[in-house]
Amino acid sequence: MNRVLVARLDSVGDVLLAGPAVRAVANGRRADGGAPNDVVLLCGPQGEAAGLLLPGVSEVHSWACPWIIHPAPAVAGEDVDRLVTFVRDSRIAEAVILTSFHQSPLPLALLLRLAGVSRITGASVDYAGALLDVRLRPGEDFSEDQPEVERALGIARAAGFVLPPGDDGRLRVADPPDAGELVGEGPYIVVHPGSSAQSRAWPPLHHAAAVELLEGAGHRVVVTGGPGETELTATVAGPSGLDLGGRTDLRALSGVIAGARAVVTGNTGPAHIAAAVGTPVACLFSPVVPAVRWAPYGVPLELLGDQNAPCRLSRARDCPVPGHPCLASVSPEDVVDAVERLISGVSSLSTRRKVRQ
Repeated sequence: MNRVLVARLDSVGDVLLAGPAVRAVANGRRADGGAPNDVVLLCGPQGEAAGLLLPGVSEVHSWACPWIIHPAPAVAGEDVDRLVTFVRDSRIAEAVILTSFHQSPLPLALLLRLAGVSRITGASVDYAGALLDVRLRPGEDFSEDQPEVERALGIARAAGFVLPPGDDGRLRVADPPDAGELVGEGPYIVVHPGSSAQSRAWPPLHHAAAVELLEGAGHRVVVTGGPGETELTATVAGPSGLDLGGRTDLRALSGVIAGARAVVTGNTGPAHIAAAVGTPVACLFSPVVPAVRWAPYGVPLELLGDQNAPCRLSRARDCPVPGHPCLASVSPEDVVDAVERLISGVSSLSTRRKVRQ
């Protein structure tokens, strides 16, 4: 069985969006009769937990890439040597490098060449020389105005890898656990208020108000967050919401979200977990990145937020506009209305228009 490295050197959401491409590589190359591959997933430290959830991954290797992750670590020869040694010792002959439009595959391709990888595929606007065997040219070979899932699948397809028959190309995670002991009995809505970037965060008190309104409408609310977000989740949950802040790792969170009727969250990792387990998402989406590429994929969706706000396409981590207008324009009542539409199965026409912009 061949061992193929798939690289996605980012965080949770990016790695989850790479899942269908990983499954295509694991399925094997059509020209070879679809013989399966061992997939070694190379990701950043923040994406490692997500990588462990992906079907088709045989091994996950974490590396703090100095030209991808934020904040960037210093470039250290010993760190580079460890990566090269790992790849060489892993007997990897082929690699598929998955990137977003603003990232180059070439620095990693150089290191993989030094490690002895003989066939490398990636998408690059820059001349790749001897670094890529299969090079896709953004804007020529494909449009950037497509979901990240489809971009990654296109890179895998260029390398010769296709999804197996019956695979619909949606996001997946392996075996979300039953969350009954955490969430108790009865239907519930998940509210996940945290975000890795301030520019994508809806105000905590807006979240708290939405929780109160959801409960007033008869919904039980479960508030989730990481170990560093317990103060935030306590504020948002208030006296009656179930506060699970700091009580779930990523796998347990996938189980909590899988059992929910709907999820309220920003454009952050849990939105893509929801897509992977098929739970509808009311997404407070800041347009610092385009919704056409980064909105939750293949799942019932309500997209909330002004997608034409001045911060549009800025990729800012901190809001560059006083008053945070892209999300401040969304009221708690708007969120409750979106949740009600999702659980009733009535989609919003405005969401479809926003995603196409």
